[in-house]
Amino acid sequence: MTETTPPERPAARRLPKWVHYLIDYGGLGAWLLTLVITHNAVASSWVIVGASLLALLVGLVFERRVAPMPLVTAVLGVIFGGLTIFFHDERFIKVKPTILYTAFGLFLVTGALRGKNPLKVLMGDAFHLPDPVVRTLTLRYALFFFFLAVLNEAVWRTQTTVVWGFFKFPGMLILIFLFAMSQAPLMMKHMPDDEPKPEP
Repeated sequence: MTETTPPERPAARRLPKWVHYLIDYGGLGAWLLTLVITHNAVASSWVIVGASLLALLVGLVFERRVAPMPLVTAVLGVIFGGLTIFFHDERFIKVKPTILYTAFGLFLVTGALRGKNPLKVLMGDAFHLPDPVVRTLTLRYALFFFFLAVLNEAVWRTQTTVVWGFFKFPGMLILIFLFAMSQAPLMMKHMPDDEPKPEP
């Protein structure tokens, strides 16, 4: 009696980065357009819920995994978008960035206090830096996320829904990009040189 080995499962396909960008930012763009047209955060929340579910579906179907950050963002998008629609109260969708960025900040602080490297979860394993530099970056990113949470609260409580919509996208994206660029010199200064040094 011969044993037959089960057929190997096909490897998960990795989608091009532009597909992920299209899903993430295309959904936000459609949400902002809906918000500008309707001036109604409740109506535009349907787009947030749909884009969040689509992002999860693409990760599960094509890559058979969902990265931690998109997972948290998508789950909160579905929860707070659903609450906004159900209760017809736009405050739910407006406090979502506050809760999201506060959670990121707490995640970084608690991870660092436990001696872990939580920044790699947010930024990936593409960088290898000395521990003191990683701790400095972790603290800076935590404080920056707390700042975004406070800033979101200030904007949605004092500005119109459309102004808050532009602040959320692309405003927050621009702030995150500028902050990341401001940390690049520190990272580049301590980045290990992978190139082999020439022999004397």
